[in-house]
Formats: sequence, C-alpha cells, structure tokens
Amino acid sequence: MTSTTSTSTTSPATTAARRPLVIELVALDIAGTTVEEGGAVYEALHAAVLEHGSGATSSDIQHWMGAEKRAAITALLAIGADTPSAPDDAPDDATVDAAFARFTALLQEAYLLNPPTPIPGAPEAFAALRAAGVKVALTTGFTREVTQGILDVLGWTVAAGAEQWLSPEVTLDAVTCADEVPLGRPAPYMIHRDMERTGVLDVARVLAAGDTVLDLRAGVNARAGAVVGVLTGKLGAADLGRERHDFLLDSVAELPGLVARLNA
Repeated sequence: MTSTTSTSTTSPATTAARRPLVIELVALDIAGTTVEEGGAVYEALHAAVLEHGSGATSSDIQHWMGAEKRAAITALLAIGADTPSAPDDAPDDATVDAAFARFTALLQEAYLLNPPTPIPGAPEAFAALRAAGVKVALTTGFTREVTQGILDVLGWTVAAGAEQWLSPEVTLDAVTCADEVPLGRPAPYMIHRDMERTGVLDVARVLAAGDTVLDLRAGVNARAGAVVGVLTGKLGAADLGRERHDFLLDSVAELPGLVARLNA
C-alpha cells in the first residue's frame, strides 16, 4: 500500500447524494484518535502492572498501545520484575483480575481529575461525514463500562438502532468495545462488529483509522477498503508509517476531505 499525507479539509457535501458510496462506514479508535485523554490510559496501565509485580518498561507498554486491556495486562504481568522485557511465568487469573481492577480504578481517577476531551475537529468531522451519508462508528480496547463513561463525559450519543443511523439526533452510528468480541486488536472483529451494527455488508467500503500500530493492523486484517493512520497519538509519522497503511493524516479532522475524494 502507498503512504500519503493529506491536509485537505474539503467539504464532502457535494458527494452526499451519490450512490453507491465507495466508503460507507468510517471505524475509528477512541483514545488518541478521536478523544484526547493525555495518555492517562497508558500511565494507568503501567502503574497497575508494576504494582502487581511486572517489570514492564515504557517500551513494553507502547507495544500494547491499542490492545484489549485485559490481554495487555496478562502479557505485561508475564514480564517479571527481575527480567524486564523478557517473558517469565504466566500470571494467574487472580493477579490479572486484581491488576485489571486497579487499572480501571486508576483510569477513572485520572479521568475525574482531567476529563477526556474531543480531539479538535473530531465532532465536526463526525457530523460532516454523517451528513454526507457515511456512517461513523468507534472501536476501542476499553471495556463497555469505561467507554460509556467517556461517552457520557463527552456528551456523545449512539444510535439505538437502524432508525437512528445517520440521524443528526445522535453523534455516532455504533460503538464496539474489546469486551464485546472474541479478540481485540490486531484481530479485525471490532471493525466487523461495527459493520454488523451499522448494516454495512462490504468491508471494502469501510475506512478504518487509528493512532497505533495495532489500529492499523486491525484495519489490514479486516481487509478494510482504506486503512488510515492519524498522528494525534504518541507515534509520529516515521513510526506509524512503517506499518501497512493507505493514508497518514494529521488528525481525524481531515477525514471528511479524504472520504469526499474517495467517494467522488
């Protein structure tokens, strides 16, 4: 695939009446992609596993960016305190449960002190895409409980069913969390579940975007029609650009322009 950086903000309004659309669904990551949360998730993850005996380094944490958090904790706990960055014995279920509970508590505390905010231009991008007939859904490595808390803070609402798809009365057409599928990223299942929840039949008509390596790998594994990296997370263009992708954008705020060109 070819890497392309775009900064266009062209309105997609002129393509709204055209059918069939090349891109019918945009599936986006949450933390770092559509929501700014100051890296709290990774700080909470690191603190929780260190408290429960892990020797994980910052590089180890970065490797699990975008992953389902229980799976990440399990892997990180296997890195023994005496042998950093190398696998040790697999943690028992009780330790994983305790570390996961601690992670959730730390994250909630962080969000109370510094509530998540939308990535600049993200809500406007959602509205522009949906006005052009393109459904917008989110995927996340968070549980439904954590995700709903974030959505509530942001005031983002989700379609209750087909009757609200593309409706201006709601913010999003679907949200899928890692605890609702058999495997989280880099497995493609959250993207596929978003398709189920929005009535999209052809994965070639899906654009998948995110700010982590695992986001891009999930898009590739899903066989998405377009796989897009965004640079609002911790990774720059050099690191994210090493992964297979179709486009790199500075932000999801640029998606309406990109999708308008793809749907032209």
